[in-house]
Amino acid sequence: MYDLLKDMTIVEGASFIAGPSCALHLLQMGADVIRFDAIGGGPDYRRWPLAPGGASLYWEGLNKGKRSIAIDLRRPEGRELAVALITAPGEGRGYFVTNYPADGFLAHEKLARRRPDLITLRVMGWPDGRNGVDYTINAAVGIPLMTGSAEDSADAPVNSMLPAWDLTTGAYGAFALLAGDRRRRETGRGAEIRLALSDVAASVLGHFGQIAETLTSGDRPKYGNSVFGAFGRDFATRDRSRIMLVAITARQWSALVRALDLGVKVGALEAELGISFATDEGLRFLHRDRLCLLVERVVAGLTLNEVAERLEREGTCWEPYRSLGAAIAEDPRLVGCNELFEPVRHPSGLCYPTPGSMAKLRGEPRARPPTAPKLGEHTDEILADFLGLASHEVGRLHDCGLVAGPAQE
Repeated sequence: MYDLLKDMTIVEGASFIAGPSCALHLLQMGADVIRFDAIGGGPDYRRWPLAPGGASLYWEGLNKGKRSIAIDLRRPEGRELAVALITAPGEGRGYFVTNYPADGFLAHEKLARRRPDLITLRVMGWPDGRNGVDYTINAAVGIPLMTGSAEDSADAPVNSMLPAWDLTTGAYGAFALLAGDRRRRETGRGAEIRLALSDVAASVLGHFGQIAETLTSGDRPKYGNSVFGAFGRDFATRDRSRIMLVAITARQWSALVRALDLGVKVGALEAELGISFATDEGLRFLHRDRLCLLVERVVAGLTLNEVAERLEREGTCWEPYRSLGAAIAEDPRLVGCNELFEPVRHPSGLCYPTPGSMAKLRGEPRARPPTAPKLGEHTDEILADFLGLASHEVGRLHDCGLVAGPAQE
């Protein structure tokens, strides 16, 4: 947590990953984030994984540090409250992150009539408004058909556990909103920024050269665990552990060859083929089967500790495969001794390592990661301090069921 964006208040009306992670990134750099939800919670309020008591650890993780107000969004008066939050006057306000439909009651054109300089960051599945989530977008762009063992059927998809397009969209959305803010500070102009997961996915594949590759060479086949275009794959040790070993750069390749004492054998293969693996990573990929066989034989004769000692001594690029539980327990660099994490007790009742800002500002301490809110925990505070409502007006909203506090979930 840092205070670089302490002059910004973001209103968030979003669910799932992309929108909430966008606002979370901004919060961790200092922005105040006010999140509105339906009374009882939105569609992601009980999403797995769950704490033993039933609270969503997913919701808790994506919304830590945000202020929460619960509103009856089914009623016109409740929707008017949400609109009032989004368009509230004042310096440092007028920023809205959402994945609500573009043509509903939160359409930018309607909101901008109340605040013309409003900046809306709207996450979408497809640019035309068609429904889409990370998993369907991933299927649409072909990644699952490139993933899996080379022995698998070409038309057998393998889904990824990592929602890459959601995460990329959330990060890019934070960048795009800040770019919009920069223009607003110069010109006073607001904007609606529409960011579709499908566009993010297609753009990333274009940046990687995969669209050009496919148009010129056809679809990329499955390569199993091999790193495309370089040397890299999983290997089994004598004690049945597995490691991921990668050599993309010339330095990484020379370190691998030294660590496994493969200089003579690799040199013989280079002489036979009339090539140099040291200068061309693509050649290591083309001849990966023969190179992997050399590596396999050495690694299979060593225990994990023995191969680790060799690889670390030479500065090789590698890591052992392990479960997340083992990673947390065995590698303090990741969580236990990582200053990014601090133990925080959350509304679920659990106290667990909680990350702050992923970026480190050198010379400046990170603030302690905040706790997640209870649903509606800040309802009265937001109505009174942010919207300026008198106490009797706040009481009336509670009495008629338009808003709820944490005790009324």
